[in-house]
Amino acid sequence: MKRFRIYFNAPITLTFVAICILALLLQELTNGESTYYIFSTYGSSLLNPLTYVRLIGHVFGHADITHLVSNSMYILLLGPMLEEKYHDRLYIIIIITSVVTGICHNIIAPNVQLLGASGIVFSFILLSSITGKEKGVPITLILVAILWLGGEIYTGLTQQDSISQLAHIIGGIVGAVIGMNFKRSR
Repeated sequence: MKRFRIYFNAPITLTFVAICILALLLQELTNGESTYYIFSTYGSSLLNPLTYVRLIGHVFGHADITHLVSNSMYILLLGPMLEEKYHDRLYIIIIITSVVTGICHNIIAPNVQLLGASGIVFSFILLSSITGKEKGVPITLILVAILWLGGEIYTGLTQQDSISQLAHIIGGIVGAVIGMNFKRSR
């Protein structure tokens, strides 16, 4: 009879989610100060070293447990598959997506605080639609991009909420561009 075994199947994905959980706990312990200074991004002086930390740190911060669970579910669902396919390059995708979404947000909406892993989630969604060994652009990528981008643009134009459709759109574009470049380089 085989023994039941639990194993650490996706180290980048699991570490990412663990850091998000720690950031939320730290937010509670510091009454939101850690989130403001490290785990969110907003327009601030380029002379402040924390500005650069926040360009990556904002993806670990979340407004509350519901926000964290929502993003973590997608990351835990898509991350292991992407880690299997892209191996160590997944952390590069996370860093590039973080920095690009942070910079774009700080340019377009510098007075608004951005936090959460939604950009990473949408990067993973579009990245996961780029499968197969055929050259060219997969139809799944085109359909996911049209349906998802259309929904984000519609939501951004018709609803006033605290969700950053900009981070979703930019994250998805970054994931698609990186995925197509990785596919081309194979």
